[in-house]
Amino acid sequence: MHIEIKRIDPTLPLPDYHTNGAVGFDLITRETTVIEAGKIALVPSNVIVKVPEGYALLLIPRSSLPRKKGLICPHSLGVIDQDYHGEKDELMVQVQNITNSPVTVERGERIAQGLFVKVEKAQWEEVDSHGAETRGGFGSTGG
Repeated sequence: MHIEIKRIDPTLPLPDYHTNGAVGFDLITRETTVIEAGKIALVPSNVIVKVPEGYALLLIPRSSLPRKKGLICPHSLGVIDQDYHGEKDELMVQVQNITNSPVTVERGERIAQGLFVKVEKAQWEEVDSHGAETRGGFGSTGG
């Protein structure tokens, strides 16, 4: 798959698949960012990506982020649409500091990864019933 990408700072490397078996590519931070205790901040990824038609780009925190940095992504993952690739549409990683002290994310650190997934748009067909029995509501399979 060929993807059009623009770096904000061309001295930083392009995103990279860290191993041959990796399905997500690592995003690195463009600038050092300090996140105060308990606060939410946006960390710039240095890239603008043109997502191809028929795909979405998911931004997912690296699994080590909470353990190593004390940061989580409060929205779990980011969804980048196909039309988000304007000149000011740098991918940003939203993080929340869950520690009691400021956390510094250094320029060039890997804190998130990107994953392209195939998507289709739904064409709704409204019905009066789905013809299935009610299972008991949200969370009902747990007993």
